[in-house]
Amino acid sequence: MKKIIVFLVAVFFLQNVLAQSTYILCGKLVDTKSGKIESKKTILVQENKIVQVFDGYISPKSKTAKTIDLKDKVVMPGLIDMHVHVELEFDAKTRLNKYINDEADIAFNAVGFAKSTLLNGFTTVRDLGGTGVNISVRNAINAGKIPGPRVFTAGKMLATTGGHGDPTNGSSRKLIGDPGPKEGVVNSVEDAKKAVRQRYKNGADCIKITATGGVLSVAKSGDNPQFTIAEIKAICDTAKDYGMHVAAHAHGDKGMQRAIIGGVKTIEHGTYMSDETMALMKKYDAYLVPTITAGKEVEEKAKVKGFYPDIVVPKALAVGPQIQGTFARAYKKGVGIAFGTDAGVFKHGNNGKEFGYMVEAGMPAMETIQSATITNAKLLKMENEIGQIQKGFYADIIAVEDNPIQNIETMENVVFVMKNGVVYKK
Repeated sequence: MKKIIVFLVAVFFLQNVLAQSTYILCGKLVDTKSGKIESKKTILVQENKIVQVFDGYISPKSKTAKTIDLKDKVVMPGLIDMHVHVELEFDAKTRLNKYINDEADIAFNAVGFAKSTLLNGFTTVRDLGGTGVNISVRNAINAGKIPGPRVFTAGKMLATTGGHGDPTNGSSRKLIGDPGPKEGVVNSVEDAKKAVRQRYKNGADCIKITATGGVLSVAKSGDNPQFTIAEIKAICDTAKDYGMHVAAHAHGDKGMQRAIIGGVKTIEHGTYMSDETMALMKKYDAYLVPTITAGKEVEEKAKVKGFYPDIVVPKALAVGPQIQGTFARAYKKGVGIAFGTDAGVFKHGNNGKEFGYMVEAGMPAMETIQSATITNAKLLKMENEIGQIQKGFYADIIAVEDNPIQNIETMENVVFVMKNGVVYKK
């Protein structure tokens, strides 16, 4: 009798395991580690993990197992975008919206932006600054309340008084006030430490600083240095104590050099980066996040009368055309490249355009895909969990129609999306 009970329990357990199994039949499969595209593979998914990758097409033995037929598709790991803003999508009313939108308005908008990002193949993103609602958006996605990518967020970015990222820039004198570390404004080493600790307290995963002026802030300079090396070092050292890395928005060369020497891990945009700074990037193992799509967008929108405030227009026209060329030079010199787009400056879901711009600038298609998978996974310290289709990794799996090596534009048309073993698009 005891043996029968054990047998029945084993059968019941096996049936439940099989009931949770999904077999994905892949016509072609991108191996991001080797940089090769393989043919006729089957991915076995159970719960939220990849259990095995088989050669050939495997038919499930259990009637309860699911089969997803992607024999005419190219399958690859879910993509990772290292620079998005999940709270906003820039338009001509953005400056006004910060005065009239409540946190609930921001959150409801973010729900749509997060879903669009996921449905276009980006299963993980790094959010680099907002009001702090981005932390709640991350939590809601993790709890399964809303669909969206896996989010690593900086919460509120850190800036200096009047610098790119000061939340009161462009306000009236009645509203401009004197924000400090709690609001993300830093003016000393002590402020720097306190601001990082406040981000940690608020629930941020990483830190974003604005090392130079920026394009869309209502301030004259788009490239002047805005932190001292001592302040940046205090930010980076404190962030390291709390297990966080630091990303630095930077257009101007001098500000980039301070950021790299101070310890930041990624330089965002890098518009006016010199050869000397590229050498520093390699020396300090820092990565460039190109955001070419955003550069193209701001240049285009600056030509639309009234879309940006007058003070922004000359900066957008100057910076926009430079970013792609800087990326091309940096890549050729061997600077590490981390895929990132600055989605939010342009429409969420159009992140895939970045691949085409990177290829156009001279980076081979497979390397662009690797930058959006294994490179970014490593930077997020998740290289053993995401960025590859391998046994034990999260079941973040997407598919496109064509071979991206032959047609990089296919990356703009993701036709299948699975994140954590759940199918969101097929």
